[in-house]
Amino acid sequence: MAQLRYKALVDAYAADIRSGRLPAGTRLPTHRELAAKNGLALVTATRVYAELAAMGLVSGETGRGTFVREISLAPRQGIDQFALAAGMVDLNFNYPALPGQTDLLRAALRQLAASGDLESLLRYQPHGGRQHERAAVARHLACRGLDVGWERVSLVNGAQAGLAATVMALLRPGDVVAVDALTYPGFKVLADTFGLELAPIPAAAQGPDLDALERLCKNRRVKAVYVMPTMHNPLGWVMSAHRRKQLASIARRHGLLIIEDAAYAFLVDKPPVPLAALAPEATVYVSGLSKNVATGLRVGFIVAPSESMRAIEQAVRATTWNTPGVMTAIACAWLDDGTVKRLETEKRRDAKVRQAIAGDVLAGLGCVRHPASYFVWLPLSEDVRADQVAAALMREHISVSTAEPYATSHHVPHAVRLALGSVELDVLRASLKKVRQVIGNYAY
Repeated sequence: MAQLRYKALVDAYAADIRSGRLPAGTRLPTHRELAAKNGLALVTATRVYAELAAMGLVSGETGRGTFVREISLAPRQGIDQFALAAGMVDLNFNYPALPGQTDLLRAALRQLAASGDLESLLRYQPHGGRQHERAAVARHLACRGLDVGWERVSLVNGAQAGLAATVMALLRPGDVVAVDALTYPGFKVLADTFGLELAPIPAAAQGPDLDALERLCKNRRVKAVYVMPTMHNPLGWVMSAHRRKQLASIARRHGLLIIEDAAYAFLVDKPPVPLAALAPEATVYVSGLSKNVATGLRVGFIVAPSESMRAIEQAVRATTWNTPGVMTAIACAWLDDGTVKRLETEKRRDAKVRQAIAGDVLAGLGCVRHPASYFVWLPLSEDVRADQVAAALMREHISVSTAEPYATSHHVPHAVRLALGSVELDVLRASLKKVRQVIGNYAY
């Protein structure tokens, strides 16, 4: 009989939520209230809410209760949904482009067509890339404070593929990886795919709480730590040189593998040296050309300790075999002739202009941001729910991300992440004004 009441209660709540009789944001009875009202055991009432949560209809918030979710918003907004309807303004994903980049590609293709090495591009390439291409990447990284030989460089199909190859090569299912409490969603997807356990580290001033990381390593068998020390996504911090040395020291004491994600590092002018330069024996450095050049140019690179290179190249072989020869030839030519360096300089300038617009329009809202980044983290007040804001903006044809894709702890803050790099400047200003207006409408 209790089983029938339990199932009927789940079905009744689901029907009321889907029909709109229980609108988004409605606070549901506590577990004890639900049990008492319906003659259920407390554990059964908890199971009711767990099943509704699994259906994506409610969310539990520590210290606040259980709330009806905004179901018109796609699940895990910001990672699963990429295709946008016509006329939708994309403040969700960053694919920054500059005027004239199409002409650069056209010229590069003409130059490649006139070269005498075309036939070689039709064949399989070495798994880690050809020596002269790896050397081009090494020269590029030397300008970022990372001086390595070509032998420690492996080419991959973008930074995400680099992270995947690193995980496949150097970690195993069940390994514990320390990550920021808010981190890059792509690494969360990898952890889920490869069976890693993510252990969240709270944020401190301009970086992860290293004392918390130290305590975690003493209490758990942590295998690796995934970090974005230079232009953290989504919070925009840049770790100081001192804190980087502290992190390298912790890694050595506890035998941690450091996975350093530098996808947005190019936006910081004269940053501290990478962790891979401070702890080369313990760090895998991953970056690419998606953000600083173009998202369609799927060329990335890994710098790893010499003893890890064979395993990483084996992972590349098992997945993509090698990077496409034509793409890599264009990318490395642009590295060598200064095109990438020029684009990085122009995009730093572009990002600063966009941040200035965001600072003007969103003034007073407590934004967390770096003055040269392509994103803004916008915490919401206690009486404003992120899923409602995101759904309301979707109805205004503006796509944003909530905190859910970035959160690695049980507590998911009410916040939205605004990507600034994918729309024209006048559209950006108008869209940010609409964001401010919608947030104001939900503030009680």
